[in-house]
Amino acid sequence: MATPHLHVYLEDPMLADARAGRFNFLNVLAGAVRGAGWTVAFVPSGPKARAAASSRDGYALFHMEQPVHDRALTFRRAYHYPFGSIEPVAERWRFSVARAAFDPATVDPARAATFAARLRDRVLPGPPPIRGDAVLVPLQGHIRRCRSFQTMSPVEMLDRVCATGRPVTATLHPRETLDDADRAALAGLTGRHPNLTVGGNTAAALRDCAFVATQNSAVAFDGYLLGKPAVLFGQIDFHHIALNVADVGADEALAAAPAHAPDFDAYLFWFLQRRAINAAAPNAPARIIAAMRKGGWPIRPPPLS
Repeated sequence: MATPHLHVYLEDPMLADARAGRFNFLNVLAGAVRGAGWTVAFVPSGPKARAAASSRDGYALFHMEQPVHDRALTFRRAYHYPFGSIEPVAERWRFSVARAAFDPATVDPARAATFAARLRDRVLPGPPPIRGDAVLVPLQGHIRRCRSFQTMSPVEMLDRVCATGRPVTATLHPRETLDDADRAALAGLTGRHPNLTVGGNTAAALRDCAFVATQNSAVAFDGYLLGKPAVLFGQIDFHHIALNVADVGADEALAAAPAHAPDFDAYLFWFLQRRAINAAAPNAPARIIAAMRKGGWPIRPPPLS
């Protein structure tokens, strides 16, 4: 019987880092797969490579890209390293954690508080957060389109948030480009809503805002670390403790947000330590193999020594 082989498709600079052993999650993943008796190769991704992937023997793992055949899975960071996820789909709102039920009563409060404090100190160091008056709206891409996972377009969302009368800061995604029609739409909103400011430093605004309103930006997940409630106008995997417009409506969600106080620490512990794969944890290889098996791969844990 031929030895099963895994191709891990990566773009540079991640490909170079993986081949040089500088990407710990992939180091652990490769070790787990080889320990199960498979072989592994890190290979370039891209349109041609993806188109040819189904004709290759063995299995495929893509980074943040849709799997292209029934022997493929995808992986991505779970917001902050060393946490990651391996899934059969690329859309985060279809991840297994999105369908799971969160119960804060199952999480030890002391462990959760310690975990959240250490993560906060590492990824969001700075002065204690302030619960101010402004709403932070981190904009993403396609701001005039309402896509399938959204309740309305980002421009319509921003209009609804501004209608609350609160100060609103809408920041722009650093990797998204606005066209003339996008800029005109934002200019129209600033003309109608004197309480709206477009632009600024997202991290600074997050530390001082009242809450975050977004389609599904990762900024809202970071807001949990600072005790900031989130109003979600789109689908995402970290929806459990947010106010979801699809469930309660925009007006109700925005009105409830200032007083919304879920157990942020318990949720972060549950989401990252229990549901994601912690590549720094001793059980990471077993969690990786379990995720691959759940995705349909016939990979077995290494035999006990």
